Amino acid sequence: MKKYYIIILKISLIILSFSLKAVSDEKIKVGLIIPLSGEYSYIGKSILKSTRMALSKIDDTRITVIPRDTKANPIDALRVSRELHNNGIKIIIGPVFNESNKYLDELNEVTFLSFTNKIRNNPKNIISGGINAVSQINTIKKYLSKSDLKNTIFLIPETEYKREIEEAIDKSNLILKEKFIYSKDPTLLTKQIEDLTRYQQRKRNLENEIKKIENSNAFNKKKKIDELNKKDTLGFINFDSVIIADFDESLKSVATSLLYTDVSSERIKYITLNQWFDESLLKENSLHPIYFPSINKDNFEIFQKEYIQNFKNSPNQISFLSYDLMGLIYYLLINNDFKTNENLFIKKNKFKGKIGIFEIDKKTITHQLNFYEIKDKNFKEIF
Repeated sequence: MKKYYIIILKISLIILSFSLKAVSDEKIKVGLIIPLSGEYSYIGKSILKSTRMALSKIDDTRITVIPRDTKANPIDALRVSRELHNNGIKIIIGPVFNESNKYLDELNEVTFLSFTNKIRNNPKNIISGGINAVSQINTIKKYLSKSDLKNTIFLIPETEYKREIEEAIDKSNLILKEKFIYSKDPTLLTKQIEDLTRYQQRKRNLENEIKKIENSNAFNKKKKIDELNKKDTLGFINFDSVIIADFDESLKSVATSLLYTDVSSERIKYITLNQWFDESLLKENSLHPIYFPSINKDNFEIFQKEYIQNFKNSPNQISFLSYDLMGLIYYLLINNDFKTNENLFIKKNKFKGKIGIFEIDKKTITHQLNFYEIKDKNFKEIF
């Protein structure tokens, strides 16, 4: 009997040995679909270099990346994805643009980690890897709570991503005083902001108060009038913070309109979405302080420095995301016995990347972001 058990044990060890060897020798091919020619080739080439940087850091011969050119076109994105799928590939990083996702549901056995930050109406096999609105609003919500800000207005431009923002507000359970949709037309914007902030009423309040004192026998009447003449308006502002879902010159236009209506960032908190450390905002002293959620700035700068050392030019912002997506895939493979089955992107998991912490659950990615203040021509990390 003892001899029998020894034989069984030896057979089990042999089977286990072959099993471990099979796992250790298994090769995982990951597709990468990006624009390598045409107008947006500079983005694709930067992503490709960044992905190679990530592979170098991973340093595991079991995983390899096969790039293909989408030409930033949805038809070409489907064509090259089908080629990769026929080559046995089940995981593809890309495409870059949301428009290129629209035919990829034809390849329902393939999971795509798209660079888009849009999460609405994506095919079921598309995972949005970008810094989406839910992640950003969750971070803003955390700041509002820490700062005891309870009367927030959310300003949303009348654009194609309006619905994306509105859904993110709902998913984040963000409690607002008001949600306000504004026009991108600058000729309409100022009037809309005036109405929102009760500017004309507060201006009349000031004029009426000055007249009242002028017609009174008040002590130090001249001094009081002089003090009032230094003001632009008089009256209560019924919100303590404003979130502006805009970027670049449009963001500056909205903030300037608020400033014009005597609602400065010294009176209320100006908060916006991820600005990727837009240095042009550092020059807008009159609008400071401004607050926004974003990726980890220190890690971003380290990545930029390493990229420049390797390739002698600057990386595109999206390429920073590709570096982390490669790391995320490898991390999930390691935690799934190096198998590319359905569990890979279904199981709840966390990955600490350069951007911040990725949370993945049921084919959805959210990011735990940092929060920054722009003041005195500097970006300052709040948390």
